[in-house]
Amino acid sequence: MDLEAQATLIGRVALGAALGYVIGFEREFRGKPAGERTFGLLSLGAAAVTAVGVLSFPASAEKVIAGVITGVGFLGAGLIFRERDAEGGGQVLGLTTAASSWAAAALGILAGAGVYLSAIAACVIVVLILEVNRLPIYRKIDPSQGPPGRDGRWRRIGLRDHRLPGPGRGTPHRRLTG
Repeated sequence: MDLEAQATLIGRVALGAALGYVIGFEREFRGKPAGERTFGLLSLGAAAVTAVGVLSFPASAEKVIAGVITGVGFLGAGLIFRERDAEGGGQVLGLTTAASSWAAAALGILAGAGVYLSAIAACVIVVLILEVNRLPIYRKIDPSQGPPGRDGRWRRIGLRDHRLPGPGRGTPHRRLTG
């Protein structure tokens, strides 16, 4: 591989890592377990594998991309778990983080394939999707959003969300209303 192709590969991998880092920053800012380094590395790996596939094996690049998507799907499945309560019910946790990891891999694939503008635009769209329900205008549109709790964070009001996490996990607290 000549020097120009290697420089292209490095640029694609760096862009993929940077875009994944942006999504990871949002997840870490929201207190999620998978953060900047996880998403940056995930997107970097997807960009590197895709770039090598596109530059070195253009005839079978779609197989490389399919392998990346499949692998990230298994990784995302490991991020999803169910938390059970005393009544045997519970809620599924980690869906948004798993979907975000899949989206970060897709950004890495776009960057690795050399579709730079689309990769950047997709990153902006992903961050907007993750942040839209935290915008004040969204609170006016969606009546199920309650006012901020004691910690200043907005809480969703619903059948499962009326309990704030407390010392006993599931200890009822005052219900937030509009």
